[in-house]
Amino acid sequence: MTSYGFLSTYPPTQCGLATFTASLLRALTSSAGGDHAGVVRLVEATAHASRPEVVGTLRVNDPGAEGPAAALLDRHDVVIVQHEYGIFGGLDGEDLLPLLRRLRAPVIVVLHTVLERPTVHQREVLEQVVALAGAAVTMSETARARLVLRYGVDPGKVTVIPHGAPDRPPLRLLNTNGEPTILTWGLLGPGKGIEWAIGGLRLVRHLAPRPRYVIAGQTHPKVLTEQGEAYRLMLYARIRALGLGGLVSFERTYLDQANLDRLIGRADIVLLPYDSPDQAASGVLVEALAAHKPVIATAFSHAQELLSDGAGLLVPHRDPAAIGAALKRVLTEPDLVADMYDKSRRIAQGMRWSAVAASYRTLAATLLSRTPVRL
Repeated sequence: MTSYGFLSTYPPTQCGLATFTASLLRALTSSAGGDHAGVVRLVEATAHASRPEVVGTLRVNDPGAEGPAAALLDRHDVVIVQHEYGIFGGLDGEDLLPLLRRLRAPVIVVLHTVLERPTVHQREVLEQVVALAGAAVTMSETARARLVLRYGVDPGKVTVIPHGAPDRPPLRLLNTNGEPTILTWGLLGPGKGIEWAIGGLRLVRHLAPRPRYVIAGQTHPKVLTEQGEAYRLMLYARIRALGLGGLVSFERTYLDQANLDRLIGRADIVLLPYDSPDQAASGVLVEALAAHKPVIATAFSHAQELLSDGAGLLVPHRDPAAIGAALKRVLTEPDLVADMYDKSRRIAQGMRWSAVAASYRTLAATLLSRTPVRL
């Protein structure tokens, strides 16, 4: 029996890391082995524990808060830290470092972002984070190679464990009745590239039946605080300018897993038009492949790794014409879709949360076998 302490954002916080952590925790503790977990939840302001597994909170930019947080995490056998530069306090999240230095339990740090061209300080922070951990996890081979080549990281410390996806049966193939649905989902904000997807939709609006583009998700809370709804309003204006008002719809609520499953089930194509080429892990991409949906994605690093064998189509960044051409292929070439389905089915087998949790258990057991017994 192993106990896992998590340091991360966590529901009800609405972000990808919070959802990832909740899913991994459920997978690790759902077996009959008796494993259990506790969460120290990262928060922007004072908050009370809202779920029984939340054992405490760590308020960002609160000097001295790392001591109590480390003490709570040290009650567990292994600590799993979700790392993104922006969720910890200090420049480039450097406030995580004093907490890591206090921990006595072995630490697994899960790296959700590994930048291709970090600043000097970003590289130094990440190198120190990995040095203070017992093991680092990346979610793609591309991210692992980048970490080893561009950062001063011991390659023996780095393990690739894919982003998980729900353990569910395959969903239906391309819909041949009614209007086909193109879906993009996730928290909305600059960098999502949806403006380029809307431009691409213009190139397939004359197909029969006409496709419908669904953009699902609320504006990212941090974007909403800093910029309001400027990005969404820009998208509305672009839709009007291109005369696509009847083809695009928005679902503005944050999607829990049940509602997300229903939305994915109705989709015929999943479109990921992200701007950044650096994205080393995409939960949306993994969910789409696990659902065996045709995927069109810009050529960010995780997409290149997972789609290069034909499980999806890769398009250049910020290129509406390329997006439109790819949409036309998927909407008009059933043999292409069938081939994408077969290849995504093979890829998805190792991405189920049950398989992902087993890999984390193995890594945790390895760390514990190397760690002196604490008295």
